[in-house]
Amino acid sequence: MTRQWRRPLLAGALMLLAQLAPQFAHAQYAWIDDKGTRVFSDRPPPPGTPAARILKAPRAATQPAAAVPDATAANAPSPAAAPAASAVAAKAKPPSLAEQDAAFRQRQAKREEDARKAQEEAENKAAREERCALARQEELQMTQGTRITQVDAKGEKYFLSDEEKAKRAVTARKILQACR
Repeated sequence: MTRQWRRPLLAGALMLLAQLAPQFAHAQYAWIDDKGTRVFSDRPPPPGTPAARILKAPRAATQPAAAVPDATAANAPSPAAAPAASAVAAKAKPPSLAEQDAAFRQRQAKREEDARKAQEEAENKAAREERCALARQEELQMTQGTRITQVDAKGEKYFLSDEEKAKRAVTARKILQACR
């Protein structure tokens, strides 16, 4: 017998709750503030906020439908404030597909340019390291007391004199100073 009483009791409680629920609901407002950010609140926007920037406002149950346009007309921006409101609205709009594509292409071009510069820097660094290694080897050969032979344009071998070795050692030292 208790099951027979449960269903009507539960149905009555649900109906009572459904009638009381709207009384406990809070009004929700949404507007764009002076900085261009969206604000969501259960309180109305600050006084002086233009109606064009108010995105959502609850209708009061006590206000007739005809009174709503009058309230928005009172908050309408003056003609002098219209350019400022349109500038804020322009900031709040997401970029168009063409703008997003242009921004993507700019980022892509910058990445490619950065990669190209990094490649050039790596190549320059490798060339400088090779030049420095050759200069170290040249200085070492010229400062040792061994005899060094060279081949001239005719294909004949000849020995470097001490003066020639000293000049080449000085040149190698100058290159090595740039390497440090």
